[in-house]
Amino acid sequence: MYANILVPVAIDHAPDLGDVLEIARRLRAEAGTITVLTVAEAIPPYVSQYLPEGQEEKTRAAIRQELAGALAGVSDIGIRVVTGHAGITIVDYAERHGVDLIVMHSHRPDLTDYFLGSTAARVVRHAPCAVHVVR
Repeated sequence: MYANILVPVAIDHAPDLGDVLEIARRLRAEAGTITVLTVAEAIPPYVSQYLPEGQEEKTRAAIRQELAGALAGVSDIGIRVVTGHAGITIVDYAERHGVDLIVMHSHRPDLTDYFLGSTAARVVRHAPCAVHVVR
């Protein structure tokens, strides 16, 4: 069983959380934690200069609210929203927070990533812990 489980979720996949969370719950130790993490892509400086001040914070707050809505009534799962590149940020978050299992979806592959989606593939290759990919 795992004590600290991370469930990375792309915001456009939030409604499909049921199967991933069920797997995470089954693998969680009795006193373990599950954290749902969404990575908002960083806004490039050449674009952010034209946006209202505080736009990144507003975007993260909106994503957090959407995740909270998707997880309504669920009290045993934490929510985190961070900014960065998804594949890199998920691995960094896992390293910094002592995650011992990552449970994540993989989108349907295209020709460039035949077996896994690009984010899932990067996480599988670089994660400091076990990774369970749901297809």
